[in-house]
Amino acid sequence: MIAPADLEHCREAIRHGSLSFHAASKLLPASVRDPALALYAFCRLADDAVDLNDEKATAVLSLRDRLDLVYRGTPRDAPADRAFAAIVEDFEMPRALPEALLEGLAWDACEKRYATLSDVRAYSARVASAVGAMMCVLMGVRDADALARACDLGVAMQLTNIARDVGEDARARRIYLPTDWLAEHQIDVDAFFFEPLPTTQVRAMVKSLLSEADRLYHRSEAGISALPLKSRTGIYAARLIYAGIGSDLRRNGFDSISRRAHTSKLQKLGWVAQSGLRTGVSLVMPQSAVIYAPALDEVQFLVDAASRAKPQSTSIWGTGKTAGVVDMLMELKQREQAQQTLDNSGMEPS
Repeated sequence: MIAPADLEHCREAIRHGSLSFHAASKLLPASVRDPALALYAFCRLADDAVDLNDEKATAVLSLRDRLDLVYRGTPRDAPADRAFAAIVEDFEMPRALPEALLEGLAWDACEKRYATLSDVRAYSARVASAVGAMMCVLMGVRDADALARACDLGVAMQLTNIARDVGEDARARRIYLPTDWLAEHQIDVDAFFFEPLPTTQVRAMVKSLLSEADRLYHRSEAGISALPLKSRTGIYAARLIYAGIGSDLRRNGFDSISRRAHTSKLQKLGWVAQSGLRTGVSLVMPQSAVIYAPALDEVQFLVDAASRAKPQSTSIWGTGKTAGVVDMLMELKQREQAQQTLDNSGMEPS
């Protein structure tokens, strides 16, 4: 069980660091809301540890070590670590799920680019669907079909994020659009970084990304009806609010470079009200056959891990699945150390 002081620390961290989730969490029952706040606090800590750290490889490797301590039952003496360790014990959280998130952060640290839409979905599976699968575990949902639909929702949300942030990412010299799409439109990545413009070709790629997100939002709804009743309104709300970001992009002609898409408080309230109605309808409507659609190939490993009767507790880092990631991180760490040595030598008096 999460200690009250640790839970309050996590609540404050989310209140100041993730306003959208803090608001949405109020729609969840306390039995899910409290561990969900602790889960998001740990995920937020992991994300910030990489984003806000110049030595990104070191940050990811440190997070891997912290996760290892959590699964040994000896977490670091920090509120988010202790709270997450309590979640792992109370809900038998499969280790493959948080490790998938760390793998996605490692890809970010290594500035990995994605050649195809499938590759972008694989990235989205790690940084978003892994969290959705962990939320299902907190709700006591281990059914493979429901988990597959939760992973659909995670990928859809991340694709929406990518579509919204094309300009912001380009100005930071990041690219998440499939590079084969860029090649098809004869767009050079470095030239795009130098001068990101909302051209017809870029808008077309944003439109394609949102079309894929919409397909997955539609599939995900069948899974929401399979969740515990008290949790459905909050998840419906998250689905509608994120899809609303895509709607704002459409109204702006798919331009995510000149302005950043957003939704208003009034719109959010409307979607929350609509979510309550959808929850009511879900009580009387028969389950959609869409729930039995096969999981995306890119998220199948998450579904397998979360639905497993006896969750795996040993680390997969350094095995065949992630050995390549560790190698990338070690190479990046060497480059960071070399750059730091160069910077320090440049500051020394001659």
